[in-house]
Amino acid sequence: MSDLGEITARLAALSDDELLAVLGTATAGRPRLSWAHTAVVEAAGLGNTGSAATVSPATVTPQPPDEQSGAGASGQVGGISPVPAVPVPPTGIPSGSEVGGYSSGGVPTFESVRDKVEQRFGTAQGMGELDRQTPAGRSADEQWEAREKAARERLAQIRKSLHGNDVDANDP
Repeated sequence: MSDLGEITARLAALSDDELLAVLGTATAGRPRLSWAHTAVVEAAGLGNTGSAATVSPATVTPQPPDEQSGAGASGQVGGISPVPAVPVPPTGIPSGSEVGGYSSGGVPTFESVRDKVEQRFGTAQGMGELDRQTPAGRSADEQWEAREKAARERLAQIRKSLHGNDVDANDP
């Protein structure tokens, strides 16, 4: 019986109860297949495998809301709420077609690109303002203004000297 096709054919010919019994026997004592063994034993109704917790006999099966005595949800797992759940889409979360600022084709959306540019521009402006408020930033601003003033004065001197030379050159 080493042929896989033959084994498969024989297993397929078994009834459901016989197949569950074979699978239960084959998976018993195999630690890597304990999940399968538990499922087979539960499906066959052969009892508890010992690894799963049992439900306490005091657990009450929930009744439909009209048969309950007006108590609402029982508070137990599986209790029925008198108000049916209504799915409400959360606000502020993009739709499935544009998750993370990208379209379904992987292309960034215009809004996401604009938001990124505006955020970077705002960050750069804020950093510049903070830099100017530090002593080193104020010193750099003062040095810049002093250099501009010196440059304007020097330019005025050069213009004055050029105009003075023009006047002297035109005098015969």
